[in-house]
Amino acid sequence: MSTTMPKPAEITRKWYVIDAAGKPMGRTAAIAANLLRGKNKVTFAPHVDCGDHVIIINSDKAILTGNKLDQKFYRHHSGWVGGLKEVNYRTFMKAHSDRAMTLAVKGMIPDTTIGRAAMTRLRVYKGDAHKHQSQKPEAYNG
Repeated sequence: MSTTMPKPAEITRKWYVIDAAGKPMGRTAAIAANLLRGKNKVTFAPHVDCGDHVIIINSDKAILTGNKLDQKFYRHHSGWVGGLKEVNYRTFMKAHSDRAMTLAVKGMIPDTTIGRAAMTRLRVYKGDAHKHQSQKPEAYNG
């Protein structure tokens, strides 16, 4: 029995839609990260980018468990002295829930060239409408 090594030209990419309504943000992000990496495939290899395209809809209806809405902060720095800005997740989710979901998925993807390529296949939308119907995405229930 031999081990199959996938080649980048032989990889077929599917499109999946994940509905985040009423689900914890971290669980949804973990599912999306596994699909983006291709870890659900039998032919997964860590040195080859073999992941699928992922569309996350209803990111504004994703929930944060516990007291994360008030105790968790989104922080970014401008690079200047005193340039640290922080926003708690209650206001961050109201204004930019799609960016919050993208950051959650990005934290679960490796910081390599394969990880950066995987993040280009992620699309996050606040509502339930998306513009990728022509790719015939299938709903992921897992």
